[in-house]
Amino acid sequence: MIAHCTALMGSLPWLGWIMPIAMLSLLGLGIAALAKYLFTSPRTSRDLPEARS
Repeated sequence: MIAHCTALMGSLPWLGWIMPIAMLSLLGLGIAALAKYLFTSPRTSRDLPEARS
């Protein structure tokens, strides 16, 4: 499988190397966004600066 993918990437110009890097980057950003969403506390109206006096 690796040899097949490497041969396909070698036959394409720069696009064959950009697309896997782009897809892995998007996947990593998605995982990071999900982790941030899951592990940070939600903001409530009490946390807003205008609610404090």
